[in-house]
Amino acid sequence: MRRVCVVIAGDETIADDAVAAAWSIAWRKLGSLRDPARLRPWLVSVAVNEARQLLRSRRRRSLIEVPVIQVGEQTSGLDPGSTINSIDLRNALARLDPNDRALLAMRYLAGFDATELAYATGRSPSGMRARLARLLRRLERELGDA
Repeated sequence: MRRVCVVIAGDETIADDAVAAAWSIAWRKLGSLRDPARLRPWLVSVAVNEARQLLRSRRRRSLIEVPVIQVGEQTSGLDPGSTINSIDLRNALARLDPNDRALLAMRYLAGFDATELAYATGRSPSGMRARLARLLRRLERELGDA
């Protein structure tokens, strides 16, 4: 839940707050869960909703610190290219809508399949696959331009 919330919010403090709130809400609403086999997607979707709400209420952006390497300094295996690629990916993700970041995080960090995503979002599995494909194409275009 936390990893998904970090991707959505871009801020670890907001993610921690969202997860804490999600556990509280989940505990209160556990009786409303219709299918116990879908507990995991339900829990993550509660956390995703909390992260989006906290993000909207705080309207905060996180800063990315880029390490500066002095000439002749030992880099200890730090590859500047991978650091730049990581920053480009974070920036591309930050430009996405929080709902789109949530879908990507649930798919690639939490490992949800299209059926679990559909359950968590109230959409069809085929619609989820199509939406994910569009999001991935958009990220590929943006990262290709970076």
